[in-house]
Amino acid sequence: MQQILAIAGGGALGAVLRFGMSNVVYRMLGREFPYGTLAVNVLGSLLMGFLFVVLLERIVVSAEWRAALLVGLLGAFTTFSTFSFETLALFEGGEPVKAITNIALSVFLCLAATWLGLSLGRQL
Repeated sequence: MQQILAIAGGGALGAVLRFGMSNVVYRMLGREFPYGTLAVNVLGSLLMGFLFVVLLERIVVSAEWRAALLVGLLGAFTTFSTFSFETLALFEGGEPVKAITNIALSVFLCLAATWLGLSLGRQL
């Protein structure tokens, strides 16, 4: 039960952080491209790689803390469903180049960010 509560708490915080960061990015770069979702997914991927190594290999934390951060916080912070919706909206709105660009950037940058996070975590 403690692990479920930890995930719920982390998830609540992650969702609020995603909302805040997305809005800041959209204010800076505009809404003509899903920059906010891309930014949170890339940052979340970087943090997932980094924290996975740190929390499992470098420092000892309880299973509840790992679940709160990795499953709850980062699970709610990143958002594949929003990525999917925004990409389909670009296709339906007659913007296939932007839609394909979003797919390519999201996959490439998130994989690269996860690799970078793992690498940084392993260097500690």
